[in-house]
Amino acid sequence: AALKTGSDLVYTCVPKINAQSTRAVSPNLIVIPLADSKLTRGAVNKLLGQIPIDLDSAAIGMGLAIQDPEALKLLVKSLLDRDVRLSLDASALVSYILPSVSDKNVVVTPHAGEFKRLFGDTPPESTKTRIAMVEKFAKKYSITILLKGSVDIISNGTKTYLNPKNTPAMTVGGTGDILSGVLAGILGQKRNVLESAVIAAYFNGLAGKTVQKNLGLHMVSTDLLDTLPGIMKSFDKIK
Repeated sequence: AALKTGSDLVYTCVPKINAQSTRAVSPNLIVIPLADSKLTRGAVNKLLGQIPIDLDSAAIGMGLAIQDPEALKLLVKSLLDRDVRLSLDASALVSYILPSVSDKNVVVTPHAGEFKRLFGDTPPESTKTRIAMVEKFAKKYSITILLKGSVDIISNGTKTYLNPKNTPAMTVGGTGDILSGVLAGILGQKRNVLESAVIAAYFNGLAGKTVQKNLGLHMVSTDLLDTLPGIMKSFDKIK
């Protein structure tokens, strides 16, 4: 998804046992095998020596098993110290990471259940009160929150945007992972994390609408990949 969004190079860090199968998915991915099957401090230290020092952005958490909470903290802190813009999803959405990401160039992309695990409160059904809750925690921790749902809510505590999707087919597993890839790609091109989150949510949702129109409820998340370039290209500025 990051490549389809316009990234030049995408490094995919996966457990060694999955490296070959990941390479088989696409020859365009630069696959870095993690030293351990789960995230450990040793694996993080080795990884930090393998990735480019001038990395622009990174997405962390999708399918990630974390053995040591300190390893995730070390990874996040080290990347932020290198001025890498981060997107956190899935396993990386844990409350103990909040002190490390507060007031940093970070976007968190929870669904309702992950939001509860991260912040301790369950988002209400009412859109109005849901917006207020997202704004409260975004302001408290000085981060950008992209709460996924039928209407995405994106806020940094000061500015808030809504992205109505209403695409039931996008409840299929994996569309959030596509969003993480799109967001990582856009974060690599833009310094403003709030704008990047809004753009990523919009294009991911638009791709979902397009695929749902063609395939209905028979779509899978990877169907969005071939749709993204055409959608985004239509918004490119003509120079």
